[in-house]
Amino acid sequence: MQKQLSNFSRPELDRIIMMAWEDRTSFDAIKEQFGILPGAVIKLMRSELKPSSFKLWRRRTHGRITKHEAKFMNTCSGSERRRFRAKSQRG
Repeated sequence: MQKQLSNFSRPELDRIIMMAWEDRTSFDAIKEQFGILPGAVIKLMRSELKPSSFKLWRRRTHGRITKHEAKFMNTCSGSERRRFRAKSQRG
């Protein structure tokens, strides 16, 4: 079930943005934790970032292997354990 972006608190939205900005966190990890699809993450990033920052992020993440779990599993690093938390996150 997909959750609507308007149902998230500000700290949750900030966490989603932080995870999306991080190169090692896949869209699948965001979906698993928050229940939102990659398209909704892109929409959130477009609305929350400055246009130049969004373009930079989008250019960097478009087709990136680590942002797409299925593509990552087909690489030689595909067997390594994936993290769902940023280094700065507690717990």
